[in-house]
Formats: sequence, structure tokens, C-alpha cells
Amino acid sequence: MAERRYTRQLATIVSIDAVGFSRLMGLDDEAAVTAFEERRTLIAESCEAYGGRTFGAAGDSIMAEFGNPIEALRAAFDFQEKIAALNQTVGENMRMPFRVGLNTGDVIVRDESLYGDDVNIAARIQEFAPQDGVAVSETTWHHVKDKTATQFTDLGEFTLKNIALPVRVLVAGGEGRATTSRPAMLAQAVGKQNTPSGGLPTIAVLPFRNDGSEHDIDYMADAIAEDIIHGLSNTRSVSVIAKSSSFQFRDDALGTRAVGMALGARYIVSGNLMRHDSRIRVNAVLADASNGRLVWSRRFERPLSDIFDLQDELGGEIVSILEKEVDRVEQVRTFQVPWESLETWQLVRRGRWHMQRRTREDTALALEFFQKAYQEDPNSSAVLNELAWWYFWRAWLRSGDSSDLDKVEDYARKALLMDSQDARPHAYLGVAEIMRARPKAALEHLGEALHINPSFAFAHSGIGSAHLLLGEAQAAIPFLLDAERLSPFDIYRFHNLGELTAAHCFINDWDTAIAIADRSLSLSPGYFYSRYLKVGALMRSGRTEEGRQEFAIFQARHPEFSNQRIEWIPYAHKSANAFIIASFELARGTDLKGP
Repeated sequence: MAERRYTRQLATIVSIDAVGFSRLMGLDDEAAVTAFEERRTLIAESCEAYGGRTFGAAGDSIMAEFGNPIEALRAAFDFQEKIAALNQTVGENMRMPFRVGLNTGDVIVRDESLYGDDVNIAARIQEFAPQDGVAVSETTWHHVKDKTATQFTDLGEFTLKNIALPVRVLVAGGEGRATTSRPAMLAQAVGKQNTPSGGLPTIAVLPFRNDGSEHDIDYMADAIAEDIIHGLSNTRSVSVIAKSSSFQFRDDALGTRAVGMALGARYIVSGNLMRHDSRIRVNAVLADASNGRLVWSRRFERPLSDIFDLQDELGGEIVSILEKEVDRVEQVRTFQVPWESLETWQLVRRGRWHMQRRTREDTALALEFFQKAYQEDPNSSAVLNELAWWYFWRAWLRSGDSSDLDKVEDYARKALLMDSQDARPHAYLGVAEIMRARPKAALEHLGEALHINPSFAFAHSGIGSAHLLLGEAQAAIPFLLDAERLSPFDIYRFHNLGELTAAHCFINDWDTAIAIADRSLSLSPGYFYSRYLKVGALMRSGRTEEGRQEFAIFQARHPEFSNQRIEWIPYAHKSANAFIIASFELARGTDLKGP
């Protein structure tokens, strides 16, 4: 038998990569190499000081090995701080920041080199770290989470190149310091799954910035972008990212390409506005996310009273650039400005601003604004749609209150009379039918909504729910996944993920159901349905102890909960309700097997 010339050991691997090395080589190759060597010396010194060693340097990458993951993390923070300080002493175009990835696991040691999947994982997750930042795998996180003051942002699980199993990635914020926003970090992470592809060009409209000092018009910046989204989404020639996702990206530092990759968008629209006395100035930019190049830009200046004309002109130009085949009639129809007065328009946008905050107080304020707008113009389709949505949301919270659903239908039908080509009222009529236990009728309305606006994530989710209620879980899943794709950062995404959890429960795919329920609960820990389903999925999959622990959490969060709330869900076949309840009750020790 041949002598084995290697050993195995547990180690923490640190992958360190220079950002922008190739760019610097193009500017001045000798200066780039000198800068890299200077920073590599700092890295090696920090690693040695914390009990590690560097190995396997190649090009602009360095690897390091530690026995203790806590010391590895501290070393990473140490040399990142030193490199950041060094970068401040040179011109911005010659700075060389680094990204760092940490993973703890089993490695093969042969001479001075290390091999194995856990080495490769460190190199892959390094790509998720922000500049000057540190990303860690879940295995490393488990070792360090309770032993340092570091705060972590969970990016979720990802399928990494040439790695068999998904890897959970977290970003470390430094000891005692919080990390940046999760949407900002997802500009890299989600981009690995949302890469723009062929087919219809996809466009994302980011929130416009108010660059003036008068913050009372902050809402107007968002409103201009909202109107552009609404106009573009009614075309058949472009696919539009939902506002609730694109509006998560307000950080200028991310860059067009990163945002485009995160959202799966080929084109990015952004801009800013400023008010001067009674006039408003808007700068709009259209960029190609695939290469970061500017496609089109223009400045618009109008009296504040002509804001509608400004929005109409801006939207029309964007459409004509992206899809020259769209004729002038379609452009005019798409960006037809409703007959609201400026005051009505402001009231609607302020109501939306409060509605998005989802607190009891903000929801009540939103209704006040919508009702004032309705008094100003009872024939405004925008106002009627907002009122329909408001009452639908309350009906959902009240488990299908019939008087609220009557209002949803009333306002939605009036909105259709004002604008028959608006997808929203069709969708609201559809979800009202769902809550009235008529999912087949719902499919007709929701199908019409998608015919008008194929990018309407809410309608995709509604169709998925309708199929689910009809007992067609397999048919529901593609629509629910479409909603995820079209609106990956939706503030109501927790609900869609709850529906997706239920669909996987009905096809007995318990592991997937548990994972999706966790994603839903990470967005809304108080959402009862996802946790209820998770308890049942854990029990059905044989993870009894975990199921009972989750059951205890559920009872602590929802002490007054009754299974009647599950019985209310309007499944066409009540055996579905019984199955969900029976799965949950397994955690109580009572086996109520469903039909």
C-alpha cells in the first residue's frame, strides 16, 4: 500500500483578493505591483500576529490558514483597517482595497499547501464581501458569533460554482460596528442568481433623489419615479422591476452594474430633483447595466404646476429609446396623465409613503390622505386604486372581512371605468375573489392583469395563491417563483414566501418548505402562517425536536392563536386545511392525520 503523503485537519481558511488590480495594472503596472506587495506585507504581518500563516499566493490573491476562527476574523479586521488607512494616503485612482472571505472546515495538508472544498468555499464567498469588508461562511459564524462583538448581516444561501451544497453567507461588520444595509450587500450576492439574460429588456427605475434642502418634497422624488414605473409597466415591450424592489437601492456608492446585477435589470433609470422657488428641475439618466455606460440623460425644468407634463415627456423619451417600434399612439396611451390636480397627486403620494411603513398609525394616516384625495377628485383612477388596495390590506388582516371586500370591489370597478388598461384593479378584483373563496373566478381577473402588465409581481403571486387554493400546488409554484424574481426585495415578500412554503408542504417537499419558511420569517418574524407551516414541516420530516422548539416559539409569539384561523383559509377542499392543522398538531403530541 502506498504511503500517504498528506494529512487532514480542521482549519479556518482566509481568502484575500485585491479589488481593481487589473485596472491599476492598466494605469501603471509597476505602481500596481508595488502597491500590492506593500499591502501583502501588511496582511502577512497581521496574520502572523494572530497565529496564522499565508500560503498559496497567486496573482492578486492571497490565502491564509488559522487554527482558531476567532483569531482569523480579528486578523482580517486588523489588516483591512491598516489597508484602508494606507489607501487614504494615495490618490483615489491608485487605491487598492481588498475583499476577504473566511470558511472553517476540513482541509487536506500537503507540504505547505492546503486543498479541499472548504478552501474553495473561502475563495467563493470572498466575492460576496464589500470592498474593505469581510464575508464568512455559516460554519465560521457558528464559531465566532457569541465570542466577539461583531455584528453580521445574513445574505442567505447561495449555490457556489463547483460546490455541491448551498453555502450560507454572512457579512461581518467589524467589532462593535453594524454592517451596511442588507439590500446594499445583496447588490453583489443576488446578482449571482439574477444575472440579466436574453428576452425582453428589463428596466429598473430607482428612486429619484431630492438634492435640495427642502425636505417637504422628498415624497415628490419618489413619486416621479413611481409614475415612470407605472407607465413603463403597461407596455408589452419591456419588463419592469417592481418598485418595492428597485426602491431598496438608494445608495449611490453601489454603481449601475452592481444594482443591475442585483435586480436582474439590463437598464437602470435614475435621477434627482431640486426646487427653486416655484420651479422644479429634474435630471434623469438612463444607463446600460451590462457595461455601466450612459445611454441617455436630460435635464427638465418646469413650473411646479407642470409636473405632469414633465413626467409625461420623461417617460415617453425612455420608451422611445428602449423600444423604437412603439408608435406614438402607444407612447401617448402609456404615459397618459390622469386628470388629477396637483393637490390630488400629492395627497396620493403622501398616502403611499405612509402605507409602505405598515404600522397601525401610518396605515390610518394613509387612509386619511387617500380619502382627502378622493374628495378632491372622486374620478381619479390613481385614488380609486389606492383605496382598493387599502381596504384589501385591512381585509387580509381581518381574515376576509366582507364589508372591506365590498369596498375593494367597488373602488376597483370604478377605477376600471376610468382606465380599462390599468392592471391594478383587475388584480384587486382577483384577490378579493380569493378571499371570498372563489379562486376560479380570481384566475380570470388576475390573468387579465398579467395580460395588461406581464411584470406585475402582485398578480403573479395572486395566481399562485389561487392555484394553491384549488389544490394545484405544482401549478402554483412557477407563479410564486415569478413573483420572487420580479420583486426580490418586496416589502410584502414574506407573504409570497409563505404561500410558496405551503405549496411545498402539499407536495411533501419538507426540506424546501422549511428553508422557504425561514426566508419568510427572516423578513417578518411575526408572520404566523410561515411559522405554523414550518412547525408542521419539521414534524413531518422527522425533525421532531426542532419542531417542538419551533412550536414553543410559535406559542410564545401567538398565545391567543386558534386553529380556526387556519380553518378560515378558503381552500376548495377542506382536507387541505385539515392536513396543515394535523401537521402542526404533531408538535403538541396529538396526531390528527389529515384525509
